[in-house]
Amino acid sequence: MRIPATTACLCPLLICLCFIQKSYGTSQLSPNVRAPNNQTKHPDGERDVHHRPKRGWIWNQFFVLEEHIGPEAQHVGKLHSNSDKGDGSVRYLLTGEGAGTIFVINEVTGDIHASKSLDREKKGHYVLHAQAINRYTNRSLEPESEFIIKVQDVNDNAPKFPDGPFAAAVPEMADVGTSVFQLTATDADDPTYGNSAKIVYSILQGQPYFSVDPKTGVIRTALSNMDREARERYSVVVQAKDMAGSVGGLSGSTTINVTLTDVNDNPPKFPQKNYQLYVPESAQIGQSVGKIKANDEDLGVNAEMRYSITNAEGKAMFSITTDTDQREGIVSLRLPLNYEKRKVHTLHIEGVNTHLDPRFSHLGAFKDTTTLRIIIGDVDEPPVFSIDYYIMDVYENSPVGTEVGTVTAQDPDSTKSPVRYFIDHSEEEQVYFTIGLNNGVIKTTRSLDREDVAWHNITVMASEVDNPSLVSHVPITIQVLDVNDNAPYIARDDEIIVCETSRAGQVIQTVRPSDKDNFANGRFSFALPIDLPINPNFTLMDNEDNTASIVARRHQFSQSEQDLYQLPVVVRDGGEPVLSSTSTLNLRVCVCQRGGGGSSRVKACRVPAFLSTAGLSTGAFIAILLCIIILLAIVVLFVILRSKKGKKEPLIISEEDVRENVVTYDDEGGGEEDTEAFDIAALRNPAGAERRRLRREVRPGTEGWLVACGPQSPSLVLLDTEDMHHVIRQKVVEADRDTSGPPYDSLQTYSYEGRGSLTGSVSSLGLAQVLPPEISYSDLEDWEPEGNTLSRLFETELSETEQTIAP
Repeated sequence: MRIPATTACLCPLLICLCFIQKSYGTSQLSPNVRAPNNQTKHPDGERDVHHRPKRGWIWNQFFVLEEHIGPEAQHVGKLHSNSDKGDGSVRYLLTGEGAGTIFVINEVTGDIHASKSLDREKKGHYVLHAQAINRYTNRSLEPESEFIIKVQDVNDNAPKFPDGPFAAAVPEMADVGTSVFQLTATDADDPTYGNSAKIVYSILQGQPYFSVDPKTGVIRTALSNMDREARERYSVVVQAKDMAGSVGGLSGSTTINVTLTDVNDNPPKFPQKNYQLYVPESAQIGQSVGKIKANDEDLGVNAEMRYSITNAEGKAMFSITTDTDQREGIVSLRLPLNYEKRKVHTLHIEGVNTHLDPRFSHLGAFKDTTTLRIIIGDVDEPPVFSIDYYIMDVYENSPVGTEVGTVTAQDPDSTKSPVRYFIDHSEEEQVYFTIGLNNGVIKTTRSLDREDVAWHNITVMASEVDNPSLVSHVPITIQVLDVNDNAPYIARDDEIIVCETSRAGQVIQTVRPSDKDNFANGRFSFALPIDLPINPNFTLMDNEDNTASIVARRHQFSQSEQDLYQLPVVVRDGGEPVLSSTSTLNLRVCVCQRGGGGSSRVKACRVPAFLSTAGLSTGAFIAILLCIIILLAIVVLFVILRSKKGKKEPLIISEEDVRENVVTYDDEGGGEEDTEAFDIAALRNPAGAERRRLRREVRPGTEGWLVACGPQSPSLVLLDTEDMHHVIRQKVVEADRDTSGPPYDSLQTYSYEGRGSLTGSVSSLGLAQVLPPEISYSDLEDWEPEGNTLSRLFETELSETEQTIAP
């Protein structure tokens, strides 16, 4: 085993100390240190707090050196009691940590020895207990005393860097003294004893670029202007030495890998000051024609740059964009190239860093420029038309072969090859035009009609004679101009309605003509045919705004007399030449009614077809109507009389079948036929029954209007003065006493709705002395069509009506 030099130097000194200690016979205690247990323990186990212990049995600590490798056991100390007279009657006992194994005591002399080599870093102290007893009586001569054996440190552990090696980074071009990293070494020796754990740092490798603080272990830059582009990585070796760095101290080292991070301290540089690029003139607009790149020694964002074209001439023809991933400038075409006009274009291109560092502004502008010459290559191109879009016109009805217009195209190349023209007929179904093969003159192939097709779109193709595969196209729009070849007319799809109540001078309807020609043919004029006699019923008024109004010439019209009139109208246009047409308008006489709640009339033609077709007179129609009413009254009376018969038919046909039957009726009611179950006339309003009983015929000028005639119902006559409630109660009693009804219960419901109505009756029954003796039938104009008809009948054929209706 190799003994450190420091330990070898200390060994003689320690041996001297041991001899001095042995000569005194007992361990010397520090005067200011007292034992933790100062109470005397009697043999019987009782304590006497008033007994003062002896000074010879008081101590608290021994020392022993670690790593002892001598041939004999290391003497630790000696236990001694004042009761020991040296006759061997006192026996010393030792218990606690390591007693008997590590620490051995001489029971007679009390000497304590360490039988093994100790390591302070594993265990720094041991706690033991000492006793002094009488060898013969085994009685305690001294109370049990606790003491500590402390392992004294020697420098047997070198400093260590448990987490090494390390990595650090510092920006390039950093100032001198910029902190890079801080190291901390550990030493297992006792830092409170001597200099065994006092560490000093120093650099073994990495000078002159870096330095280290000997006390704190902080690594700093030692040189300025360290350039990452010149050297990026450094390996720094740092040593930590104990014993304050003195000779004989133990040491340990570690490595720190330092990386210089990039800053924008280098401007972009184009490898060349002049570049040349070939581009064919057939390059398409927006197409990339080339790339250019400037180098930058920096990294990441510090190397990002923006490219631009600085001269106006180059900027007009080309554009440049920046590819951030490749840091390239992509040159694209903005306008079409023409070899015949210009064969070379020059671009001045500039590359500028986008992220500048103001600390390095003194180095100059962070940009660079270069020149790019673009040489245009000649390419055989298709013919080029003089304009990009043609608009031509031609009059309709022009003869076949009429010239419409001319297109021109030329070969843009220097060869100036002749050009041939064609029309792309795939776009139109019918061929209306043709083009001259050599001169480009467009002519018609048939007569054109503007009213059929007003615009024609065709495509003309041009190709070189020397290279027919090169074809160019141009769109042409041909407008067909209008001529006055269509006469105006008035549409006769709908009939014109004439109200029966129309007056002389009243406008029946305003008409507007139609003309297939356009508005350039001038204003329309209207008139009645001069070769026909004057129309006594209607006339025409020209409104001088391309409309005309039909005006009635007489007062009132009768649908029964004549329901259809025809009015021929002549319409002329203002074109050249003037064209006209005669349109016959159909005017239908109808009964007109006023619209719901408004003042405007809603013209609705209601023609009684059966009257007009049968040719019945008004008197015959009224006679037929009265007969129908009389027959209906007889039928109603017959139904009422039958319902009052004494016995009713049983609802159950078979007497043996006594099952209850549920009969479902899905109809909504049968009108007067649904009255066999009970007398429905009993539910009528008594006041209404009174008026129905007085059935008579009233003529104009008398007490009322015409009402239906016929026999009176007895039930209605009995209801003159009876109260309806009494009648209902009577009917209920009769139904309860009726034994001819079915064997199951039957419920009859009678409802009373009261007398009269707040709105009154709209019937003409019982209106005696209401109307004035003299009626002005012209006031019935706003009545419904039936009222108008009735007024006209009474006005024109009153005598015939009086003969037909007998009292």
